Amino acid sequence: MLISISSLRKIYQMGESEVRALDGLDLEVEAGDYLAIMGPSGSGKSTLMNLIGCLDTPTSGEYILNNQRVSDLDDGELASIRNHEIGFVFQTFNLLARATALANVELPLIYARVPVRERRRRAREALEKVGLGDRAKHQPNELSGGQQGRVAVARALVNDPSILLADEPTGNLDSRTSAEIMELFNELNAAGNTLIVVTHEEDIAAHARRVVRLLDGKIVADEHVAESKVIS
Repeated sequence: MLISISSLRKIYQMGESEVRALDGLDLEVEAGDYLAIMGPSGSGKSTLMNLIGCLDTPTSGEYILNNQRVSDLDDGELASIRNHEIGFVFQTFNLLARATALANVELPLIYARVPVRERRRRAREALEKVGLGDRAKHQPNELSGGQQGRVAVARALVNDPSILLADEPTGNLDSRTSAEIMELFNELNAAGNTLIVVTHEEDIAAHARRVVRLLDGKIVADEHVAESKVIS
C-alpha cells in the first residue's frame, strides 16, 4: 500500500473553540491509483492535501507513505519527504517568469543538490515525457497555457516521486487547456504514475478512477469507476 491513513485528525484552535478540519479520517491509496478528492468549502479537502503532501502535520492519527511513518516527522524530515516522494502541481503553476522551461524543471533537483550535468539530463527527460522536449529554452511567456501546465507537471515529475499531487490544476484555465492537462494526467496514470487531484469540479474528477468525497472532515463516499461505496 502506497498510502495508509488511519484515524487522522487535524484540529485548529480558533479562540475558545475548536475547528475539526479532519475528524478521524481513514484512507488507503495503492500505487498506480488515480484519485480525486472532492468536497465543498470547509470539508477538509485542502487540509487533507496538505497532510498527504507533508506540508503540515496532523493533530493525531497515523500517516504512512511508502512504508515510512511520516505523521510524526520533524520539519527537516518532512522537507526531505516532499522533495523525494511528492511532486506538486499547483493551481497557478508557480513558474519562474524569467527562467527557461528547462531551468524551471531543474528547480527540485537544485534543492536536492543534484550535480549540474545530471539535473539537466533529468530535466530534459521530464520535458520529453510531457511532450515539450523542443521547448526547453522557452520562457513561460513564450508558451501557451497548456504548455506552461506541462512544464509544471514536468517539474513535479523530475524527482520520480511516488505521488503526483495536483491542487485544483485547471482552476485558472480555459476549457481547451484544462482538457489538455487532464489528458496528460490520463497518460501519466496509464504509464503507472500515482495521481491525487484535489478539485471541486465534477468534470475534472470524472477523469479519475476513484473519487473520495469529504464533508465536515470525514469521508462520506468512496466511489470507483466500476462500483460506488457510500459510507454511512
